[in-house]
Amino acid sequence: MALVTIRVLEGLERGQVFANLPTPVTIGREEDNDIQLNDDRVSRFHAKLQDDGGRVILTDLDSTNGTRVNGHAVQIKVLQPGDLLTIGRCVLLYGDPPGWQVAELDDQDETDANQTAYAAESEPLVTGDDIDFLSPPLGTLVDNEPLFPRGAPPIPDELRPLHRAQISDMLAYLHEQLGQALSEATEETGPANQPRTMRFSWEAWQRLVSLQATLASYLRRMADPN
Repeated sequence: MALVTIRVLEGLERGQVFANLPTPVTIGREEDNDIQLNDDRVSRFHAKLQDDGGRVILTDLDSTNGTRVNGHAVQIKVLQPGDLLTIGRCVLLYGDPPGWQVAELDDQDETDANQTAYAAESEPLVTGDDIDFLSPPLGTLVDNEPLFPRGAPPIPDELRPLHRAQISDMLAYLHEQLGQALSEATEETGPANQPRTMRFSWEAWQRLVSLQATLASYLRRMADPN
């Protein structure tokens, strides 16, 4: 019996981690599911993860709006650590690819919160083909209004020096990780009348996925009044 870990990157449950769930695992809107997603675009029983010879298989349970893995609509799919599952408006990360860790903030102090979420390695995280970045960006909801229609929010005023230093460290970390991933992108050549396309390696893509998982943990912790 395989154990699976699912991290919610986008949706009302953003930042929640379902760790080491024994298979089979059901995902859906009803509370009887192992992973309940509060989204009206998620079917009552939307998808199932099950073990077959040590491999985890995702099956769409004839859901109304379908299931996507790494941007592609699927009915049944063998999952690999690092795959992104889009179910309704929710984006889920399957497993933890070898070579990186997501900052876990629920039970750690502020010092631990600044730990590195991605451990840079000389070897690729996961073998596989490059990923075409024409697929929708992580968590994109094309039919929703932007959360910040006027652009980036301002830096808060009247912060204590300690808080300024801590926020500066967090932003510097995010800036560094984004820069490393973007520096590995290459432009695809094609006809002049076609949209310009950038291609990311799987390793750079996983940096971005790891970064979004860490941001989801940050946001969940910051929204916790306790």
